[in-house]
Amino acid sequence: MTEQNTAADTARVAIVTGASRGIGRAAALRLAADGYAVVLGYAGRSDLAEQALADIEAAGGHALAVQADVADEKAVAAMFDAAEEHFGGIDAVVNAAGQMKLSTVVDLDLAELDAMHRTNIRGAFVVAQQAARRLRPGGSIVLFSTSVMGTKFPTYAGYTASKGAVEAMTLILARELRGRDVTVNAVAPGPTATDMFLDGKDEALIANLAAQNPLERLGQPEDIARVVAFLAGAEGHWVNGQVLRANGGMV
Repeated sequence: MTEQNTAADTARVAIVTGASRGIGRAAALRLAADGYAVVLGYAGRSDLAEQALADIEAAGGHALAVQADVADEKAVAAMFDAAEEHFGGIDAVVNAAGQMKLSTVVDLDLAELDAMHRTNIRGAFVVAQQAARRLRPGGSIVLFSTSVMGTKFPTYAGYTASKGAVEAMTLILARELRGRDVTVNAVAPGPTATDMFLDGKDEALIANLAAQNPLERLGQPEDIARVVAFLAGAEGHWVNGQVLRANGGMV
């Protein structure tokens, strides 16, 4: 953890879950580069979270690493408490934490389905609930869906079902926050070169997926981080209740 910062140290404060690696890490680093003080929420990899924190501080930014299971409402509330106590308030919340287990419907282990939905549905709801209660005017909530909502790839049924719940939540919450000057949007990445996406895939499958979009490459975490930064910042504040498919031109 860094030393206590005053509210004058930074204009805006962001909480990013799943910030120890992948898209969450890239989003946290991008927001820090844009001048946000960032709370790095992570589930278990404290070593990776501390490295992300060190990278932000080495670049002159302000950060705080907080362990929290996004589906645990007490842990998430404590993470939001830490953000407010350490940085004075919260302006953006990015819920990048997620699980992905791939299997046909016939073969999917229901214990894996339950674990995935606990993180992806309940976790998104718990984080959004705290954000809705605490964000300052001008704030933004960024949730995560998937472009598989459009592509309908086999073996993604359980994962995509969980992200369908997030998409349903997005516009409803945006409308519930009428008058608060807080936006709610979701980013739906296509195939992106993260550990979660690459796990278990051979080179031929990865090459095939990379060729699915007109840009003929996998997305990089930084590609998605730029979209997150737009939605979280003032430039994207007129975008509200939307799902933005960041996939290089895939369906």
